[in-house]
Amino acid sequence: MSPSEVPPTTLTESDFMRLFLKHELALRAFARSILPNWNAVDDAIQEASVTMWQKFSQLENEAGFLPWAKVILRFKCLNAVTGLRRDGRLLSDEVLKQIADESEAIEAERVTEIRSALQDCLTQFTRPHQELLMAPYQGDGQITKIANSCGKTVNAFYKLLGRLRAKLATCVQQRLQMETS
Repeated sequence: MSPSEVPPTTLTESDFMRLFLKHELALRAFARSILPNWNAVDDAIQEASVTMWQKFSQLENEAGFLPWAKVILRFKCLNAVTGLRRDGRLLSDEVLKQIADESEAIEAERVTEIRSALQDCLTQFTRPHQELLMAPYQGDGQITKIANSCGKTVNAFYKLLGRLRAKLATCVQQRLQMETS
């Protein structure tokens, strides 16, 4: 079979989910560079993910996912900005497009470095502390469930979570500084 006869690789729904989750942090950072608050980012990510899902068959290979996703997200963000203008004063479209262009220039490597440092730092925590750090991202009520199972107050767990997050942030910053030194 010649190279021209090789059928193109078909990406599956599970490929979409894996790629979306892998690049979600970079997409959120990109959206935040355009949008004024995290609520607007959440809305834009949600709308963009639906569009990405619908158009996923157009993607030719996995390597092109992030640039392709950023284009879709960029349009959703700019549409959101139009809606937000009605509520208050925002930057001009030209300035927002320039910010988006500069944000895109941030290498995916940096996101990978941050993710790697985060994973390394998480391993330094005990299993229960790792679970507590991840609880807010696993759905509503997780911290309450953990607190109830341990017989402690939810407030106590939120205070502990704040301390753990501060230690995790310090660790990640130190690792990133070591990599750039």
